[in-house]
Amino acid sequence: DAAHDHILVNGKPLKKPMENIYVLLNKPRGVLTTMEDPLGRPTIMDYLDKVPGRVFPVGRLDWDSEGLLLLTNDGEFANRVTHPKAEVTKTYMVKVDGQPTPEDIGKLIRGVSIIGGKVAANHIEKVKRSEGSDKYDWYKMVITEGKNRQIRQMFEKIGFDVMKLQRVAIGRLRIGNVERGDCVFLNEAAIERVFLPDAPDELALKKTYKGRQAEQKGLPVKKKPLRKKASTKQEAFVDEAAPKPRRKTSGKRPNGPKKSSYRPKPYNK
Repeated sequence: DAAHDHILVNGKPLKKPMENIYVLLNKPRGVLTTMEDPLGRPTIMDYLDKVPGRVFPVGRLDWDSEGLLLLTNDGEFANRVTHPKAEVTKTYMVKVDGQPTPEDIGKLIRGVSIIGGKVAANHIEKVKRSEGSDKYDWYKMVITEGKNRQIRQMFEKIGFDVMKLQRVAIGRLRIGNVERGDCVFLNEAAIERVFLPDAPDELALKKTYKGRQAEQKGLPVKKKPLRKKASTKQEAFVDEAAPKPRRKTSGKRPNGPKKSSYRPKPYNK
């Protein structure tokens, strides 16, 4: 047992297995979801100075988006979250420039074609927010896909621009009162909430064309069992929305966003 015995390999002690780390970061807008950037732009690494060990992001949020981002050193957990077969729900608050009609919103439920294929919202509802003016509508939107700039593309297809996009939950793990730019550690119970749909079961299961057809006819929607086996293949991602520096840099990180002074605390909520 490497955790209790002193085992030597070539005269050197065998290292103990690395403990898994799970972090919830409230990513600010204007920050790249990457650990380093050769062009010197702000990255999420600027906010992880209190995190021990090396971690990597689970999924992504583009340059213009903010909110809940998971980081870990647990590759198996990351694959479970991002594998399409897991159909993990992601919940966003979306500020739209204009006022879509119910017919427009219906198109998002039925599905629209964007770069990468046809996608649909699992659930979308209009919500009231105190900020902004009457010319902007706010929506709570739940999706399971994770295509590049998916929600922005979906609203563009019905003729509206997204002014603000904030991810507030992955599964039933919610961002809560974590301040922008701060992070907290997650325990085992908290990370399991990721795999619970952030919607009533009947809404969470309306993911496929057949599922939506069954719901429209008043028939029960059959739940498919999840496959535990996950792909280890990582998709390359380039954030096209991130601005390029106007001049060459020395390769050193510039004075980007101020590092958070908040020390992560255990997330036991």
